[in-house]
Amino acid sequence: MNSVINYASCGALWLGLAVRAPDLLRHRHDPYLRAICAVLGLAGLCFLLGAPPTVGAVNRLSGVPNLAAPLTYAAITGYCAASQVLVVHWRGGPRVRRTARRWTLAYAAVVLGIAVAFALGDAPVERRTDLDTYYATTPYLAQMIVLYLLAHLTAASVTTVSALRWARRVRGGLRAGLLLLGTGSLCGAGYSVTKLVAVGARWSGRDWSRLGTTVSPAAAGLGALVTVVGVLVPLVAPRLAGRRRAVRAYARLEPLERALDDLLVRRALRLPRPRLASPETLLMWRRTSIHNALSHLEAYADRDLYDRTRADALTATGDPALAGARAWAAVITDALRHEAGPGRAAPSAPGAGPLPAPSPDPADLARISDVFADAVRVPAAPAVPSGTSTAGTA
Repeated sequence: MNSVINYASCGALWLGLAVRAPDLLRHRHDPYLRAICAVLGLAGLCFLLGAPPTVGAVNRLSGVPNLAAPLTYAAITGYCAASQVLVVHWRGGPRVRRTARRWTLAYAAVVLGIAVAFALGDAPVERRTDLDTYYATTPYLAQMIVLYLLAHLTAASVTTVSALRWARRVRGGLRAGLLLLGTGSLCGAGYSVTKLVAVGARWSGRDWSRLGTTVSPAAAGLGALVTVVGVLVPLVAPRLAGRRRAVRAYARLEPLERALDDLLVRRALRLPRPRLASPETLLMWRRTSIHNALSHLEAYADRDLYDRTRADALTATGDPALAGARAWAAVITDALRHEAGPGRAAPSAPGAGPLPAPSPDPADLARISDVFADAVRVPAAPAVPSGTSTAGTA
């Protein structure tokens, strides 16, 4: 069971690393991204090295009983250092580099202490799952075990407190990511706490090794899963939000495109609909079709109708944006009627011709579409002199 937890946790963490790797390649000098990738990579390495089959393979290939233990502890310590550097960059401030360098040097000293303690100690009996409790009373090895566990507990505690404290000051995907990261670090702290309890029980003559072989891996695995989700949420959340906005904008433009559909079909102005496209691509396709139709209708646009309708709507509502949308809707409706009429010739009335207003931007298109959807009623055009086209209703 431990092997399954370890390899699954390693896979989850390295999957997160694979997601962040493209950003790192594009911004390789960003210390924040480097720290995130180091956290994910080293955490995955910890689980990989700690899996019993991997432990056996390392010991067998090296010919040194229990060599996998100090390698795993070194990886855990490296993960601790990366976590602290990540927290430092989160906090920011004028001494970020100096503080990050101090944490790195401190944990490098811990790695050196682990190596020295293992070299001085004696661990002839291979223990793949319970080395911590089995050698808890062995000189030098006991110090090595306590050293790495305290280093891990310190890093997990600081990360938990920093992430949860920062989460109170932000919103959105970043807040969710920080809450998950803090929770994952708290679960990770459970790993070192249960290990320390099992080691302390061994010192008092009790055998609580099951804490270290069952509870600790479960806490570490859960912490890894929650941590990788927390790291990925701030990256994924903006993309999901952008897709939701694109879907809503695409649906909002449907009434306007439906009003232009006959023209788009008759004049072959609509581009082929893209298949298996993203919401952003579909939105661009619909906007392009609408702009193609509006460009074709420019020759039938009635400037006077636009001005009159906008002035009346502005007087009635006091909203320039809404007044402009109503004016555009009236002109489009009138232009469609003339374009599809007998002879389909462009009008020659004095008020006809290109509009003085700029072409509608995406926000204007959405408001015009709302008018066509009857979200806002298009007012009837006022009486005009003979020879000038009149507005229809949307």
